[in-house]
Amino acid sequence: MNWRQLLTHLTLLTIAAVLRRDHTRSEIIILPASGTQETAMKGSLSTALLLAGMLAVGSVAAAPRTVTAPDAPRALQADGPVSVKWDDPAKFTEIRQSTNRFEAERGDWVQQLARYVQTSAAKPLQAGQTLDVTLVDIKRAGDYEPWHGPRGSDIRIMRDIYPPRITLQYTLKDASGRIIDEGDARLSDSGYLHNIGLKSDTDPLRYEKRLIDDWVKRQLTSRVTAAR
Repeated sequence: MNWRQLLTHLTLLTIAAVLRRDHTRSEIIILPASGTQETAMKGSLSTALLLAGMLAVGSVAAAPRTVTAPDAPRALQADGPVSVKWDDPAKFTEIRQSTNRFEAERGDWVQQLARYVQTSAAKPLQAGQTLDVTLVDIKRAGDYEPWHGPRGSDIRIMRDIYPPRITLQYTLKDASGRIIDEGDARLSDSGYLHNIGLKSDTDPLRYEKRLIDDWVKRQLTSRVTAAR
């Protein structure tokens, strides 16, 4: 087996290992390549898209709801010190600029991320403190590349050029209701495919959740600490 065949073989093994289905998407991770490696990768990608399409057909269950449905929630029920609401998902970059809006809006991923914010952001808060968060914009990691053919149109491709981004507004208050801190936070991770610290390699929202964890650890916690 020469190096080109070996590269193709290893690429297929890697793609097979990261292929996931969660009723909203399948995904393939593509790391940067150049020159003859890129040529080999293209052949592997075509094969992988064919495989992914076949697997997806066999795994489709009842059609999930969409985040843009008229009756979809726009806020979480009050539960603890953190309240989370979000703007109209139809205006989120993830859907507005998607090359496959149908796939981008499927599922309840906005609500899942909101719940994660609610849980993660509650950890550093002191007794009596409250936090109000509004999710203003979300661009999930990866994107769709329909030019690979119909079998690949619903496969989310993870490349460096498709980093996750989240914009949120927050208001932190003390036990008396006085505002301790408030502002906008623009979260992004251009090196998301290379950075470590993922809690799971199977969670389809793992990259976005890491953004939230980083914000809580690096920004929110320092604000809470400064208010003591």
